[in-house]
Amino acid sequence: MRVASDIGGTFTDLVALDEETGELSLAKVPTTPDALTRGVLQTLDSAHVEAARIRYFIHGTTLIINALTERTGARTGLLTTRGFRDVLEIGRANRPDIYNFAFRKPAPFVPRDLRLEVTERMSHKGEVLTPLDEDDVRRGVRALLEQGARAIAVCFLHAYRNPAHERRAAELAREEAPGAPVSASSEITREWREYERTSTTVLNAYVQPLAGAYLRRLERSLTERGAPGPALHVMQSSGGIAPLAEARAAPIRLVESGPAGSVLGAVALGQLLGERDLISLDIGGTTAKSAVLQGGEARITTEYKVEWTPTSPGYPVMIPVIDLAEIGAGGGSIARLDAAGRLEVGPRSAGAAPGPACYGRGGEEPTTTDASLLCGRINPAYFLGGAIPLDVQAARRAIGRIAAPLGLTEAEAARGILRLAHATMESLLRLVSLRRGFDPREFTLVAFGGGGPMHASALARSLRIRRVVIPVAPAHFSAWGMLMADLRADLVRTVMLRAEPTSAAALAALLRETELEVAARVSRGGVDPGRVSARRHAEMRYVGQEHTVMIPLPGGALDSAALEEAIERFHALHEQRTTFRLEAAVEIVSLHVAALGAVDRPRPSRLERSPLDPAPARKGARTVDFDDLGILDCPLYERARLRPGMRVEGPAIVEEPAASTVLYPGDRLTVHEQGSLRIDVPSAG
Repeated sequence: MRVASDIGGTFTDLVALDEETGELSLAKVPTTPDALTRGVLQTLDSAHVEAARIRYFIHGTTLIINALTERTGARTGLLTTRGFRDVLEIGRANRPDIYNFAFRKPAPFVPRDLRLEVTERMSHKGEVLTPLDEDDVRRGVRALLEQGARAIAVCFLHAYRNPAHERRAAELAREEAPGAPVSASSEITREWREYERTSTTVLNAYVQPLAGAYLRRLERSLTERGAPGPALHVMQSSGGIAPLAEARAAPIRLVESGPAGSVLGAVALGQLLGERDLISLDIGGTTAKSAVLQGGEARITTEYKVEWTPTSPGYPVMIPVIDLAEIGAGGGSIARLDAAGRLEVGPRSAGAAPGPACYGRGGEEPTTTDASLLCGRINPAYFLGGAIPLDVQAARRAIGRIAAPLGLTEAEAARGILRLAHATMESLLRLVSLRRGFDPREFTLVAFGGGGPMHASALARSLRIRRVVIPVAPAHFSAWGMLMADLRADLVRTVMLRAEPTSAAALAALLRETELEVAARVSRGGVDPGRVSARRHAEMRYVGQEHTVMIPLPGGALDSAALEEAIERFHALHEQRTTFRLEAAVEIVSLHVAALGAVDRPRPSRLERSPLDPAPARKGARTVDFDDLGILDCPLYERARLRPGMRVEGPAIVEEPAASTVLYPGDRLTVHEQGSLRIDVPSAG
């Protein structure tokens, strides 16, 4: 069996594929924050998966991002080049909210007394200017341990160019502190920019003890049930999987592991449907996430920031991450009145415990799910197939806490909560599309997660998107996407070369060296070397610019003709994103090479076509509040009974155990032969 497990902020999902029969098994249980492994094991039991039959187990987790945002990592010490102790404190002068006079820089994860200097120095060309003082390193490690450090980060100046000093210092640190994990920047990233590289190394060290303990518990729990150790893998933020041992060494690469799976799923679904330009929208219990997929590929970035907001620069993490945006707007997002009496929705969430008020687990604050329930968009008797009967009166009482101060009825307040939630989600979609030079009207919206199908049509109307696709089992889509993941290793290295014919040979040699290194890492994961391929990109800019544009490099040998092709791609992409191009010299800042070890992917079977009349799938009707379109009587359909070829006209609700698809008046739904729902939004012209 191939099994994918995804821990979210509210629910833990599992998708299991029986490779012999092709049968998919699904499970969803509330996340168990006090012991995350317990929720994973519960999903295995719920799906009746025998651990001994697992050939691949792929795990996505929010543990890393939660540890960073909740500050539950280890006390960390930093060893750095003499004179650079305060790099974390200085950070960057630029900030998103430049007119905020109350601005305060985010506090470094390592306080100043745990940042120690070591005598050594490399030039920007990798030349040794000052030899490494090994006694300095040993004294520094002992001093950090005496101050209670449980993890050590090592980041030396220009180690991306020549890591010799840094690697030796890491060896000495491991000798002096055998019980503490040591993170060296050159083992995580080989890009320039001292602040970003130091931040990445520190954050990796900060979560390493917690991640290591968690992954060992997970491995022990699964192997005790009979799962083979080599079968266990973790989803990386780059969109590939890696063995547990690699994840323990560099857990910062898991910072967005769950969302990465959902984007891979959208890529795979687009290939099945013949759709290459997509906007993915994943609305879960805690957050909403979105990414643009152009030409059937997701963009990878190394400019990810933890806790970035419009008023805070956050903390940079210089690792390959699928380029997506995320906001605190999900089913559990809490609605409240601010000090001025204005309604706000999110980013705070009710989470898994206690969850929305309607769950009946002690929650009293109103959430988006409570509002959706009162507006008739959720069937209270069919939530998770009836496993969690929803308490309508509890939702009404919670919404009443908002309604009364505003002088509104509960129904009006619920409508207002959904209106504001939609506005927040719309801003997310605008951020990943219009703000980056893409016209959303040219894309298909793929919506999933427990809340995606419920909000997709309204959001498509706002952005004039013509088509929406709801995949099979949308509430388990992130886990399904993990089954589409290949083994993957990425390496980004700063090169700083002019993009001109005389540089082609040097670039070709660097590419070849990098490809061999990442291919070896993937092969260690057990994949057949014959199934390993490489993807190559370059970060390029006009000479004199600060920021870069990532462009794909052509396959095969990189000769002068291929380099000219890459330069023209850069000009075109730069113009698309910034509306101009220059007649200026171009330079290559960094090379990004990814090695992918192909795994066998499940292919959904085609369903038999049926008559166009959806009457056999109809299961009743109820009143649904469509906001400014009115309160309408809505037919209800059971998704499992909808067959390819059937068509449903809106207004209507299509129900399944873990999601509800809301069709607005005028929407036209068609069932694809693979089982996905295609919704045409005719008013979005």
